[in-house]
Amino acid sequence: MVTTTPSSPTDKKRSEPNLILKLFAKIPWTWVITFTYLAFLLILPIAAMITKAVSEPFGSFWKTATAPLALSSYEITFVTAFAAAAVNGIFGTLIAWVIVRYNFFGKRFLEAVVDFPFALPTAVAGLTLATVYSEKGWLGSLVAPFGIKIAFTRIGVFIAMVFISLPFVVRTVQPVLLELEKEMEEAAWSLGASKLQTFLQVLLPPLTPSILTGIALGFSRAVGEYGSTVIIASNTPFKDLITPILIFQRLEQYDYVGATVIGVVMLGISFVSLLAINLLQAWSKRYG
Repeated sequence: MVTTTPSSPTDKKRSEPNLILKLFAKIPWTWVITFTYLAFLLILPIAAMITKAVSEPFGSFWKTATAPLALSSYEITFVTAFAAAAVNGIFGTLIAWVIVRYNFFGKRFLEAVVDFPFALPTAVAGLTLATVYSEKGWLGSLVAPFGIKIAFTRIGVFIAMVFISLPFVVRTVQPVLLELEKEMEEAAWSLGASKLQTFLQVLLPPLTPSILTGIALGFSRAVGEYGSTVIIASNTPFKDLITPILIFQRLEQYDYVGATVIGVVMLGISFVSLLAINLLQAWSKRYG
């Protein structure tokens, strides 16, 4: 007869670390590298900012987050960024269509121009836009006699956001257009559909997810823009002062808590906005 000796609590404690090590050993090394990279680059900095903000008493946090100047900057930033992303959703798709569907002299140059905002320092972009759209600039001087001022106004902020976010839409839609088969259009035409009907009913549904993705990327890029807007805007409170510049002004005044609180609010609004766009994108994939 074989007798077994019951394991003691000490043996169980020794086996627990071994079990944990075995579980970790089963995790692919690519996962470890990925999550470690994301933790140090994104998660920890964001967590530190949120922790610093919520360490403030709720009354102080709420007062700073909902101050009239802060609320005005949120409205200017997010409404203008969404408008810029929406405009790029239309014209960026059109530019991608021209690049993919037509061969013409200067096509390579056009593609390089589209990518220009990626390579151009944002401060240089702001200086360029301010020069062109100022009252004495090439374009600003044309509308100045009609009392229209572009540079150093909210319109200038809008143009800067359009400028820096355009490539995101073009480069997101372009690969999808390349994958669409020409036979789909020809089949629609042979069935009597017009070009407009073909685009709306045959081409637009598969393009919609990529367009929404480009809009989301452009929106997130525009929301965080600082370098170009700080030059082309007058940065006047309640007029064209956007949240990133307000945060920098708080830092210049050594109001680190105020800058952190406003940054956390901006982070939350951006997260909700992008989540809504992603849900809309998922819906379009399912029912489009």
